[in-house]
Amino acid sequence: MPEHVVIIGSGPAGWCAAIYAARANLNPLVFEGAVTEENRQDGTLPLGQLALTTEVENYPGFPAGDMSGYLKSSLADEYAYLADMHQKEGASGPELMHLMRQQAANFGTRIETDDISEVDFENRPFKLKSLGGIEVEAHAVIIATGARANYLGLPSEDAYKNRGISACAVCDGALPRFRDKPLVVVGGGDSACEESDYLAKFASKIYMIHRRDELRASKVMADRVLENDKIEVVWNSEVEEVLGTDDGGVNGVRVKSTVDDSKRDLEATGMFLAIGHTPNTRFLEGKLEMNEKHYLKWTVPFRTNTSVEGVFAAGDVADDYYRQAVTAAGTGCMAALDAERWLGAEGIS
Repeated sequence: MPEHVVIIGSGPAGWCAAIYAARANLNPLVFEGAVTEENRQDGTLPLGQLALTTEVENYPGFPAGDMSGYLKSSLADEYAYLADMHQKEGASGPELMHLMRQQAANFGTRIETDDISEVDFENRPFKLKSLGGIEVEAHAVIIATGARANYLGLPSEDAYKNRGISACAVCDGALPRFRDKPLVVVGGGDSACEESDYLAKFASKIYMIHRRDELRASKVMADRVLENDKIEVVWNSEVEEVLGTDDGGVNGVRVKSTVDDSKRDLEATGMFLAIGHTPNTRFLEGKLEMNEKHYLKWTVPFRTNTSVEGVFAAGDVADDYYRQAVTAAGTGCMAALDAERWLGAEGIS
């Protein structure tokens, strides 16, 4: 028998969709992703991008405080170790994601730790095949595979992820390690300008590293950066190495000129990447409509419908603007409700 709904992905959008679908008695099946070295390198392991962060201060309902008792009582025994690692600063990214996963499981969500590698949306029920060889049919599908931040690919960068390296100023900019300290932002487009302007509220100084001698951002955003006394644009430069210590994390970056052989070390407690995101849609090429950045298109205003009836998209896989945990969770809820109502209209119960 075909599944009522299969959810592909396991970030806030995927788990929220699973919670709502399970509560609607749709008996959802979630493919949360495979635990492989390729996924680790790509930042696409189960639980999504939030599981790669430390403190989460902007998700409603999780203020700072000792959550260890709550974690012990709420999570399955195999994840109880998170309570012992709890830092008493509110929820960390992994803690929040495990709580969402547990909540979905509590309502009967079935979970496969595998990637969907092939889809057939030409006929109904839809056919899906996983990397591990699992084949399923589904009346409805929710895509919640998210988007991964683009990084420079430096070994030193990888060494300091979550210890001063971030790709989300809104998520991490107000954390104590960045407050009143010099920071680096890499990029020269609107996103980099927005991140620099936002971080300037907290940091003592911002070094904005840009490969060229002119910002690619819109004039209003460029002017905002250039007129901010706290922001210094380091022109014609690129990051060669992230500097730091095992104990303290990032304490600087080494930049090299793109026009000569000169180099320069900048003191900084953090480096924020603003060089774009890549949606995890490669396995959907030619199957669903995408925009020029390969994000899935929502085809009905204020709904999560894609270009194929019965296939819905939630979270960052279809959102190249907000990219926040709370907005992803919101669209996960919407996708589950959209799928439930579509199934009802189709007479599938």
